[in-house]
Amino acid sequence: MKLPLGYRYASAYAGIRKKSKDDVGLIVSERIASAAAVFTKNRVQAAPVRLARRHLKISRGLAQAIVVNAGNANCATRTGDQVALATCRAAAGELGCKVEHVIPASTGVIGVEMDGQKLIRTLPRLVKNLVPDAFEDVAHAMMTTDTVHKVAAADVSIRNRQVRVAGMTKGSGMIMPNMATTLAFVVTDAEVSPGDLKEILAAGVERSYNRISVDGDTSTNDTLAILANGASGVRPGEHDFKKFQAAIDEVLQSLAVQIVRDGEGARKLITIYVEGAADNADAARIGRAIANSPLFKTAIGGSDPNWGRVISAAGNSGADFDPEQVDIFLQDTLVCEGGLAAEFSESKLKNKLDDDEVSVRFAIHGRGPGESRFWTCDFTEDYIRINASYRT
Repeated sequence: MKLPLGYRYASAYAGIRKKSKDDVGLIVSERIASAAAVFTKNRVQAAPVRLARRHLKISRGLAQAIVVNAGNANCATRTGDQVALATCRAAAGELGCKVEHVIPASTGVIGVEMDGQKLIRTLPRLVKNLVPDAFEDVAHAMMTTDTVHKVAAADVSIRNRQVRVAGMTKGSGMIMPNMATTLAFVVTDAEVSPGDLKEILAAGVERSYNRISVDGDTSTNDTLAILANGASGVRPGEHDFKKFQAAIDEVLQSLAVQIVRDGEGARKLITIYVEGAADNADAARIGRAIANSPLFKTAIGGSDPNWGRVISAAGNSGADFDPEQVDIFLQDTLVCEGGLAAEFSESKLKNKLDDDEVSVRFAIHGRGPGESRFWTCDFTEDYIRINASYRT
């Protein structure tokens, strides 16, 4: 994987996890970078989320480092704010940068006090071990119930020079981003202003992370941050932004789909297409409602072509549509026509639904231009097993 220029990475075990496995990561730009981020809209927000938001405001969209830990969310605790700030101060001291140029992030169990000294004692070792090729080590370090680490990269030629984008993410459960994400960090060596970077990120997130759901739960710690350090020497001009946006979108969509594919206990990746809604917002409401329906997700888990669960979920979405104008396709097989059952071979479709990738198309005739694409996964018994014993 070709990584952007001008970044270094390190990971280590700080003792936050119960298992002896790296649980803290550090991402550092060799120069101050433009920065932007989106955060959870959950009313309960972890201390690192609040502090990261504050730092980006104080710095006016500049950052140089990201510190992330797994094993403890540093959320709903008495000492959360002090721990997050002390960690950033320690990182800034080791790196020789301003405190507000450090973005903190945490993931793990909510409501358990975190020993900040474990992080602070580990930072000198992290800084000493920073290298340009440890990108995937950080991706491994921030995993919780993930079964695989998740990374993606893209590059784009702008005025005959290469600009690179790379991203990492984690997430497997408690996934339904709402104008935000699970934990994800993207770096690029393009030169982009903080204002432009914020717009690019917002557009990319809306087409990726805001179009996935594993279980309908929005985390307290969701953070997606992007750094652009200009190390490539390329500043995309007005005519280049579409190409640069496409590279960002490619990385974000790859990361988002990897999360759903690795959903807790999941066996199937489900892609939901909605078309013909009054507008894109209504299409998104329909897609999200279907993606979050436990009845639909368990039906797909059992390869049951029960299209009634699709139209019922759409009807609960709040979107305005005429059920008599709806066609539904499962694995490209028409199962509902004009809101009524269509003729199809249930046994043949059931076999198709055994595949590890399933498509659903919800088409509204004569309504409007609204469309959306959503990704989710099936529900299985393993989802219950994983979450029934998460803390133990």
